[in-house]
Formats: sequence, C-alpha cells, structure tokens
Amino acid sequence: MPTTRTKNLLYQSMLPLFSPGCGRHPVVSSEGHPLCEPAAFERLIRKHHVLGSATLIVSGEDQALILTKSDNPSHIASGDTYFRVASITKMAAAALAMRFCDRGILELDRPVREYFSSPAVDSALGEITLRHLLSHTSGLADPPGLEKDMEQCRPFPEFAAQARKAAPGSSFRYSNLGFGLIGCVMEAVLDQPVGAIFQDHLFTPLGMNATLEGCRLPREKIMPVTRILSRKKKPDLVLTPLGSVPLTSPDPLCHYGRTAGSMYSDAGSLRILLRELIGNESHYLSSPSLAEMKKQQASYGSLSPALSYGLGLLFIQDPALSGSRIIGHQGFAYGCADGAFWEESTGRILITLNGGCSEARRHGRLGAANEDFLRWAFRKEMPQW
Repeated sequence: MPTTRTKNLLYQSMLPLFSPGCGRHPVVSSEGHPLCEPAAFERLIRKHHVLGSATLIVSGEDQALILTKSDNPSHIASGDTYFRVASITKMAAAALAMRFCDRGILELDRPVREYFSSPAVDSALGEITLRHLLSHTSGLADPPGLEKDMEQCRPFPEFAAQARKAAPGSSFRYSNLGFGLIGCVMEAVLDQPVGAIFQDHLFTPLGMNATLEGCRLPREKIMPVTRILSRKKKPDLVLTPLGSVPLTSPDPLCHYGRTAGSMYSDAGSLRILLRELIGNESHYLSSPSLAEMKKQQASYGSLSPALSYGLGLLFIQDPALSGSRIIGHQGFAYGCADGAFWEESTGRILITLNGGCSEARRHGRLGAANEDFLRWAFRKEMPQW
C-alpha cells in the first residue's frame, strides 16, 4: 500500500500498465433514483480499477444503488453481496461502545485495565481509557508482527507495553491494535465472544446483515478481494486466516483482531448504521453520546490537514468535496478501498464497497478513490436530484 508521496506517484504511474481493468461497461445495474451523471461514475470506476462494487448514495428519501462487475478477475456484485469493510468496522465498534456507555456498562474515561481480571494487563495498558482507544490517542503503535500475533492468539499483555510509544492522550497515532483492544474490553465485561456481542447488541437490534465472523457466511455471498497492484500474483482473498476461525468462547486477552477491521456487511446495512449515527431520529444512541462521537478529539496534523478524528469517526473538511464537514470512515485492507460517509449539513450519504481498487492516497491519508467518489456524489450527482 503506498504511504509516501513518492510511493503514491509511482503507484499511480503503474496503474494503467499493470493493474487489471474492469471492462468498458462495468455497471451491472442501477436501482432507485436515475443517475444524472452516470458517465462520470463509470469513468471513476475505470480510473480507479474498481473490481466488483456496490455504491449507494442517499439524499433524503431518494437513493440509488449502483452495482458493478469486472471481467479479469471476474467479480460481480449483487444487492446481497457481503463485503469485508475493513476499518469501517471501527465506526460500528465505536457505536456499540457508546451504547454500552449509555447503559452504564462501560465508561469513556475509566482506565480499561480495570475491566480485566488479569494483573498482567495493568502494566501493559497503564492509564489508557476507552476514549483514548476510540480516538487513536492511546499512544499504542501497531507492532510489526501484529497480524501474526492475532492469528496465533498471542496474549496482548506480552507485547502491549512495548507497543506504547507515547503517553495516553498526548498525540494522535492511528492504531489497529488500540481499536482491537475495544473488543477485548467488551469480552472481559460481558463474558461473551466479541462476535456474539456485536450480533446481540448491534447487528440484530438495528436489523443489519453483518458479522465479525466471515467464516459463518456462505462463501458465494462474500465478495473476494484482489490487490490490483502487487509484486507477487496472489489468489483472490475471500477469508483471512484470522477470519477463518469462528469465535466460540470469550478470550479477552487474545481477541484483539476483530474490532479494528473484520466486519462483513452490505451497503444497505451500512446505511442503517449511518442513519443512526447521523442522529436525527436515532433510537440506538443518546444525544450526548452522538455529540461526543462527533466532537473532534485529535487531528492528523501536517500529514493530512483536511483530516481529523472523533470517537471512531473520521472527519474531512475540504471545500472541494463539500461545503460542510464530511463524517464517516474509510477502509483499506488486502486490496479494497471502501468508504461510508455522510455530509453533516444535509445528511446525504455515500457508501462505496468493492473487491479491489486503487489504494493510492491523497492529502496524506485520504484514499484517492474515496476523494473522487465523494466529489462526484456531493458536488455533482446528488445536487441535481
């Protein structure tokens, strides 16, 4: 994945030469409100080499769902396709954590070590609170072997102390480990596996088709992911090694691999989640909790001046994309580049999910594909409805 300006320029120069295409006519179907800018949408699909996607845009009571395909590799999206939505999971995890705060089960500013019975957690986490974890201000960095640690169920107290690079609350550092620990806290308090916690307390109450355990889904319903540029040809990925293992019992020292990026869902279900977070008619979270989530907690700084962060929510302030703040989250994993956002002033929604896409970045950390789709949706398409 390109991470520096030089790597991004090199990556983008290689896209037309070495990445698979999605064909001349990638759109399979468009349902709902007719698109006013269908040609502009198709150009973006081809520009970013999007492989099998579902894009949902919503303005008031009107919506349009656009499904696309690719020929080589063959990815075809349908209305009930599940996508691994990567870090969009963080938005769902934050909503559930705030639900538990509303109910007095968790507290935002209590040290999370107090929820565990293991003494080893005290020195590993120190004074890190749930607020720190939700806002990426815990001071935790992702260790190089984090993926392998997850797969091998290595207890986090064995390495978390070494992963602490700053004092809690002192700086912003995007941390998958930190967000993964939120699932551990939930397991420690509720004594259930985190997959069941999400199912019982988030997905079922909201009526979402979603899971943290992709292995429990029919494989043919999951959109495989292809990395469109890679030094080595790899087969399509349907399930990660971690995602292939069901969560049958709680293990709060080891289940830190789920709440950062393991959710599978569809575009319609993400719309349900966003509607609750927009908050005009939310029955899931209290008004104070929604306000806390939408309050800026940290900034990306000079790396990405247009980006800041709340509690599980990414904020984009860019006049080229919208006259108001854009709220939501993007997701990058194994070759996909997903997004789920709303425009704060209007409540208009853009959700874009795919089975492979350009991973190029702009403005430091904002996905170039997400930026272009946001501009198309909020500046070109929906204003004409």
